[in-house]
Amino acid sequence: MRLDKYLKVSRLIKRRTVANEVCDAKRVTVNGKTARASYDVKVNDIIEIQMGENVLKAQVLVVTEHATKNDAGLMYKIIK
Repeated sequence: MRLDKYLKVSRLIKRRTVANEVCDAKRVTVNGKTARASYDVKVNDIIEIQMGENVLKAQVLVVTEHATKNDAGLMYKIIK
């Protein structure tokens, strides 16, 4: 699954267009490397999203095309 779609389906970012813009601004890294929106997300990838001064770091647990609001939180694990 594409990175921008994963960010939207997992609800780490609210909209896919916003996820795409964040990726284009080079504020998303996967496994320590800057990632484009077209990056193919895999299980156990570590995604870091820079939003202002905050950095969100999450490990991918599941990759699914659709997720309900309740299941979205189970797709990743927040890392401190």
